[in-house]
Formats: sequence, C-alpha cells, structure tokens
Amino acid sequence: MTIFITGASGATGKLLVERLIQAGHQVKIIVRPGSNIPDTWNNHDKITVIRAVISEMNTDQLAAVLADCQAVASCLGHTPNLKGIYGKPRKLVTNAVALLCNAILNSASGKPVKFVLMNTAGNSNRDLKEPVSWTQKIVISLVRLLVPPHADNENAADYLRVKIGQQHPAIEWVAVRPDTLTDAAHTTAYSIRVSPPRNALFQPGKTSRINVAHFMAQLITDEEQWNRWKGQMPVIYNENV
Repeated sequence: MTIFITGASGATGKLLVERLIQAGHQVKIIVRPGSNIPDTWNNHDKITVIRAVISEMNTDQLAAVLADCQAVASCLGHTPNLKGIYGKPRKLVTNAVALLCNAILNSASGKPVKFVLMNTAGNSNRDLKEPVSWTQKIVISLVRLLVPPHADNENAADYLRVKIGQQHPAIEWVAVRPDTLTDAAHTTAYSIRVSPPRNALFQPGKTSRINVAHFMAQLITDEEQWNRWKGQMPVIYNENV
C-alpha cells in the first residue's frame, strides 16, 4: 500500500511515518526544503521525500504525486508560537485539505482514496449535534475569534464533513480527534469514542502522539477499523486518563 502524508516532519507525523514503514508500506511525504527529518528517511527504500511547500503546488502537480496512493493522511498543524498561531497562512490545514481532495479527484483511479485528518477534541462533530454547554459555546466562540488555528481545524474537518460528505465516490474520510497531546515512548492502551465524554476545555483528557499515530495507521491499513469509523470524527484518549 502507498500512503501520502503531509505534516510528516511534525511530532505526530514522524511517528505515523515510522509505524507505516515498519509495517512494510510505501510512504510519500512532502516536507519544506528546510524541514528536519531523520537522516535515514532520505535514502530509505520505502520513503519518497519530496522537498516542496504544499501550498505552492497546484492541483495537477499534487495529483501526479497521489496517482499511485491508496490513502492520504494529514498531520498538519500550526506551530505553537506567535508566528505559527497568528501569522500566515491562517488556513494552513483547511487549504491543504481542499487541495488534497481536488488532487485526489484529478487522479481518481476508480477506487475511493482514504483520507485521515488529525483534528482536535475541541472541535464538535456537528453531524451528531454533540451536546455543548452554554459556557463552552461562549468560550469556543472567543477561541474561534482570538486563536486562528482553532477555526482552521474546524473548517478543515467541515470541508470533509460537508463538502465531501458521506457518499463521495472518490474520497472516504475519518477525522481523528485527540485531546491534549502528550509525548510517550511507547504505544499504550487507549479508547476510541464516537463523541467526547468530557469537556475538552474544562475537563480535558490526554492523548499521546504515539497513540494517535497508531490509530491513524490502523485506520489506513485495517479494513475493519476503516469501515467502523469512515465518515466519522472519533475521539481518542489514553485509557484511564
């Protein structure tokens, strides 16, 4: 299986790449010319490294990259500093999702391509009308105005949920929603929920990046998991946290 990953140089993206190549899959990644990636990736027989800025590629260029890919995963996120939060591009994730979807449509092979988006538990799945308290609604409205990456995460998931929808012939999708991200050396037990059982703002849970990578890899490679969650926005938590 050949999988395209954007955001591969990030903390979660690197873990996803490693898990997929260890399982024997081919991986294509686009990373900025100055991005840090492990030296071993540059000459790895299961990794194709493309040095480019994805936002500067056009649909046809990206379609050529995706032509032999059966799945796409986005681990893109805004760098947690002032420039990353308030600088451009404000719609980093949303624009990448739209570009990738259009490129998939231009390179459609007849079988739907899987699209896995790393999102956030702070974003509600409005297909399910998930219960949100008035307090949380007010705070989320302020966060949406004052912290651009949150609105970007919402819009990226909504692009898949609304624009692509549940019955698209060329694209199937899952938006994975971790809560507060943590680092861990090894995969641990974790739980997957249809909706958050807790308030992501006032009672957040924890999710290790390595567990997120494990679940994303399972979605891509395990048909039973894919069929269970496609078209949904599952929430992932470290178990007992």
